[in-house]
Amino acid sequence: MYLDMDDAPASNFLQTIISEDLAAGRVSEVVTRFPPEPNGYLHVGHAKSISVNFGLAEANGGRCNLRFDDTNPEKESQEFIESIQEDIRWLGYRWDGEPRYASSYFQQLYDWAEHLVRNGDAYVCDLDADQAREYRGTLTEAGRNSPYRERSVEENLDLLARMKAGEFDEGAKVLRAKIDMASPNMNLRDPILYRIRKVRHHQTGNDWVIYPTYDFAHGQEDAIEGITHSICTLEFEDHRPLYDWLLEHLPVSCRPRQYEFGRLNPSYTVTSKRKLKQLVDQGVVAGWDDPRMPTIAGMRRRGYTPAAIRRFCDMIGTTRSDGVVDVAMLEFAIREDLNENAPRGMCVLNPLKVVLTDYPEDKVEELSAPRHPSRVDLGERVLPFTRELFIDADDFREEANKKYKRLVLGKRVRLRNAWVIEADEVVRDDSGQIVEVRAHTVPGTLGENPADGVKPRGVIQWVSASHGRRAEVRLYDRLFNDEAPDKGDKDFLDHLNPESLRVVEQAWIEPALAQARPEDSYQFEREGYFVADRYDHSTDTPVFNRTIGLRDSWSD
Repeated sequence: MYLDMDDAPASNFLQTIISEDLAAGRVSEVVTRFPPEPNGYLHVGHAKSISVNFGLAEANGGRCNLRFDDTNPEKESQEFIESIQEDIRWLGYRWDGEPRYASSYFQQLYDWAEHLVRNGDAYVCDLDADQAREYRGTLTEAGRNSPYRERSVEENLDLLARMKAGEFDEGAKVLRAKIDMASPNMNLRDPILYRIRKVRHHQTGNDWVIYPTYDFAHGQEDAIEGITHSICTLEFEDHRPLYDWLLEHLPVSCRPRQYEFGRLNPSYTVTSKRKLKQLVDQGVVAGWDDPRMPTIAGMRRRGYTPAAIRRFCDMIGTTRSDGVVDVAMLEFAIREDLNENAPRGMCVLNPLKVVLTDYPEDKVEELSAPRHPSRVDLGERVLPFTRELFIDADDFREEANKKYKRLVLGKRVRLRNAWVIEADEVVRDDSGQIVEVRAHTVPGTLGENPADGVKPRGVIQWVSASHGRRAEVRLYDRLFNDEAPDKGDKDFLDHLNPESLRVVEQAWIEPALAQARPEDSYQFEREGYFVADRYDHSTDTPVFNRTIGLRDSWSD
């Protein structure tokens, strides 16, 4: 299934469910939660889950909790916890109260584990991982009961307490639910509830050496927090019977309901945390917030805006089916946002000097230009005009046919928001390369057409050589050149785009752009949309990242 802008769904089945629950009095207040595992940075798929969980609560006058499902301390860190909170705030959402943690409920979860043991619904198993896999069976073959399944309640309670006390090595024992080893749903074949992990936890320190599994913790956390609608992506659909079984077998104070929606799978993108971590660890990218990464932090540094990301999530809708979403929809959303809101500026990426031989050497003409063609509220900017300028080398040819609408020897072109000029001659270096174009201004053409009726061929951008500023410009593009880089047996690393980053160290920008603050976005005229880098940009050393081109070059 492939989604594009023409068939993006407008309906939201989750809102229908919530409306019916409120109307029927099944719930009096909507309480949702966003439950990330703090084992990596959030990515664009999480942005969709955030918009669903926070958006539904907001739309129905309810509350949404932020809860860290921190049950696997080996892969978790405080860095990830802080980055997740920052991302959610940046997207414009606010969680109810303080952030919550699964680790805050560890004692209650352990007490409930004992409850299951006392009722004969859980047991301590000594099978190692390979043996457990053998006993579990396959999708077409029923599993077999563990030889430890019929231990007495007393023995199980004793072994569980000794697991908790740290008497056993990692992997020596686990606590399993006693459900049905012949169930067609593999998740019900006596799933693991607790593992021994002698790892320091970022929240609880060394208090625990056994940790609950996500499947055991999740539903009970929902119950503790009074969640009314536990919204997950579709891969958790087969886990829902276990979610319900645990709630039915424990003395919880409320019974949340789990609902699933299709996850966001953009084309030309990898969203597996494991693979994203691999990109970071192998130095393919410069970190989790590299502007080529599909992480929220990376998209932010690339120049994506919260409004564009939220708009994209609205465009693709919320459905019960998985599908690949064309990443061009995301790029469309940011182009629309920046076209409307980003001030304009001029940047020369491949500078070629132009000397106006008729223009006084010491003259500086302060021209003005709108910061946005249709946003009067954004005001104007000053463009210093001087004898020596930089234009883009691609905007000049010694000879060209009529289709070439830029500067040609003996022909005219208008400098944007300035004079019409005519090229007279070129200066070459010892190797024969053109290093300078000598030209003259056409009188009376500042804001006017030439009086002699000879029109300029086109309009090009320019920057004063004496008043402009050098800048580093990082030209980012899609990280992968394959529409589905990790589909099937593909090695996603084989499909990296070698042109995903090109750095221009000697670009020239108009002086107003040097005053940009980090994360200020602009349209560099004729070049695309750019953002002042969140960390590296300063007035003294301007650094801009390309967010997106003016048009979709990938569809050509």
